[in-house]
Amino acid sequence: MASLKDLRNRIASVKATQKITKAMQMVAAAKLRRAQDAAVAARPYAERMDRVLANLGARVAESATASPILVGTGKDHTHLLVVATADRGLCGGFNTNIVKLARAHIGRLVRDGKQVKIFCVGKKGYDSLRRDYANLIVERVDFTGRKHVDFELADKIGARVREMFAAGAFDICTLFFSEFESIISQKPTPLQLIPARLPVVADAGKPASSGAAADNEYEPSEEEILEDLLPRNVSTQVFRALLENAASEQGARMSAMDNATRNAGDMIGRLTLQYNRTRQAKITTELIEIISGAEAL
Repeated sequence: MASLKDLRNRIASVKATQKITKAMQMVAAAKLRRAQDAAVAARPYAERMDRVLANLGARVAESATASPILVGTGKDHTHLLVVATADRGLCGGFNTNIVKLARAHIGRLVRDGKQVKIFCVGKKGYDSLRRDYANLIVERVDFTGRKHVDFELADKIGARVREMFAAGAFDICTLFFSEFESIISQKPTPLQLIPARLPVVADAGKPASSGAAADNEYEPSEEEILEDLLPRNVSTQVFRALLENAASEQGARMSAMDNATRNAGDMIGRLTLQYNRTRQAKITTELIEIISGAEAL
């Protein structure tokens, strides 16, 4: 049985931990609002760009001059997986769920005889994947020295992906991140970046008089516009994924620290009860010894 001193030390230790988890919960709650607003604000731009690219892509997809970022290389032998996680832990299953999804995808590709390359964004994803796939990791980027997610980092990642594609390093690129749904719900999501997986536009090329989609005229030509928008779309989608990750991380951390604070409170209650019972038993034992000694005299 633990002594009274041991129980007092344990209670003090758990109370100190509870203060830390409570403080982390409050910090995460303060950061969550800003991160959530940024993630929600980025969605309309990315979705609108998808629609514009889908409209343009439907017109030029069969053209011999179509951008490789749009139509791909025509092969699917080599896959680049961009796994975006956080630099820090203590955020529940946020990092684990993204890595788990990426591992499942890697397993399927390897079983199908495909070549896999991994681009790690964030320390936690790199630390988890290097245990089993160190030889597959070709690039890594973390958030050291950055307080907030910015487009500069996303554009750097997007530019590196485009450079690798131009050099023939891969055929298909898939981005893994966590889409923010709510404080208690973050959905690990795969997104194909190259070739661009765009929404289907029904009757994109029909004139407006047909009653289907409106016939948009672009100037300069569709090919020239796509030549500029497609590389930008890669960086835009990476930026959106990083913003979604930032909101998901803070939501998961807030939920995890709230659970940790509650569990610490329950543990303090149990330890306090055990301490009081032990103290009472010790006092009773001492009283019995005193009474027994007095009667012996």
